[in-house]
Amino acid sequence: MSGILKNAKDSTPECTTCGPVGMCISSTAFPVAASVYFVCPRITRARRRVKQFKMRKVDLCLSSEGAEVILATSSDEKHPPENMIDGNPETFWTTTGMFPQEFIICFHKHVKIEKLVIRSYFVRTLRIEKSASNEPVDFEQWIERDLVHTEGQLQNEEIMAHDGHATYLRFIITSAFDHFAAVYSISAEGTAVSSPS
Repeated sequence: MSGILKNAKDSTPECTTCGPVGMCISSTAFPVAASVYFVCPRITRARRRVKQFKMRKVDLCLSSEGAEVILATSSDEKHPPENMIDGNPETFWTTTGMFPQEFIICFHKHVKIEKLVIRSYFVRTLRIEKSASNEPVDFEQWIERDLVHTEGQLQNEEIMAHDGHATYLRFIITSAFDHFAAVYSISAEGTAVSSPS
């Protein structure tokens, strides 16, 4: 194993990455049965960085992270559904027609969501469902919120998520403060767990 040094009676211990033990600054030695193993601190730090990178928290709802809006009940060519996940705070998706209105976001992988942030305008009641299936089926109700409207200000709803394992999210706007509503962005802070099987 790279970075592990074994000290046998008839050989000088060497690190497969750094060379002789003396080259590994402050190597840690610990006994295992009749041998002594040395753990190279350089490799230990590198592995810790790799693990942290793999588990880094990102905005899972960004199109740049692989998210996709696979369904929306309204589509205005000037304000398409993709605007909600493009990372641009100035663009938005707007509803057309009566309520309820909904859209589904696909992550194309299994994710664990820890926090949701919804930036919208004129949304009164929002229901969020999630599915951990490989297809957009078997949704279960997850979160429901009544939002507050302040004239001239965007709604900025932060939701700390519990049991946030999902591959799909369905957002249902059940009612609004006006005939139309807009969603500027959906942000889902969390980590990718695995690719769908």
